[in-house]
Amino acid sequence: MSSPAAPRAHKQSMSELKLRRLTEHNARLRDDLERPRVRVSEASASLIRYCKTTRDVLVPSVWGPVDKKEDPYAPGGGGCNCLVM
Repeated sequence: MSSPAAPRAHKQSMSELKLRRLTEHNARLRDDLERPRVRVSEASASLIRYCKTTRDVLVPSVWGPVDKKEDPYAPGGGGCNCLVM
């Protein structure tokens, strides 16, 4: 037969586990609350401004054709300097 203290110890450990989980969850929520926020309208305006002012060589329909010297993705003119035997 088990002693009457065993179920009580089990309930206490379960309570401690629940308390620890709640404390950890509370800490995560506090961290989220302290995180700096930006309004959606400000973030959208910033993204639009970046897209309008940053040239993208992969979208020539918007920015026009790119000179081969300016295109970082263009294949090199000198070819490969590999030695094949």
